[in-house]
Amino acid sequence: MGTALLQIKIMPESPDVNLDEIQSKAEEIIKQNQGQNPSFETQPVAFGLNSLTASFSIDESIQTGLFEDKLKEIENVQSAEITDFRRAFG
Repeated sequence: MGTALLQIKIMPESPDVNLDEIQSKAEEIIKQNQGQNPSFETQPVAFGLNSLTASFSIDESIQTGLFEDKLKEIENVQSAEITDFRRAFG
């Protein structure tokens, strides 16, 4: 199997949520489930609310829904949605 690149948009429940805590927990979940080289980017949404986008690589045989389900379980996370999935070349 090959390597896939995955991006997941993580939405907090409110603008008051500490994104650093969510990022720390998300990174741990990604690594525990064979995700590699996670990186994170904060993006403004509206009215002071920011989302967190996690980008990482996985073996393409791994079920991607697993990451969405586990990230949704983080306290103060409203949703986690895959926004990009592509096969890596090179």
